[in-house]
Amino acid sequence: MEFLRNPEIWVAVAFVIFVGLAAKPIARAIAKGLDGRAARIKAQLDEARALREEAERLLADYQRKQHDALKEAEDIVARARDEAGRLTREAAANLDAAFKRREKMALDKIAQAESQAVADVRNQAVDIAIAAATKLLKENIDAGKGDEIIDSAIAELDRKLH
Repeated sequence: MEFLRNPEIWVAVAFVIFVGLAAKPIARAIAKGLDGRAARIKAQLDEARALREEAERLLADYQRKQHDALKEAEDIVARARDEAGRLTREAAANLDAAFKRREKMALDKIAQAESQAVADVRNQAVDIAIAAATKLLKENIDAGKGDEIIDSAIAELDRKLH
């Protein structure tokens, strides 16, 4: 047993015993460290999963809002087109009515001008007839009696013709 006297062997045995005694607490510390690290990684993964789910919800919400906004914009454009069509039809109807009113006013003015022209011609004809009758009567009737007849005829003519 000579090998038991060798100090290197005792050192090796002491090291093996030390390692054997220290292995369990070291293994526990390593396991505890690994468990803590695993728990942190799991917490980070859970947080990442929660953030991803939140991001997916937000994306779906924004996509829905975008879809709603596009639909609303299409509705606004459709209403604007309908309103523009209605306003166009209304403007055309108003323009047609204005043209008809102006045409009627023009026809009324023409009729009024015709009536005035007829009245003017009639008045001139009466004046000419009176002048002609006066001249004829003056030429054919004596001075005293003629003046009397002319004056009464002129008075009657004005009353009868106007």
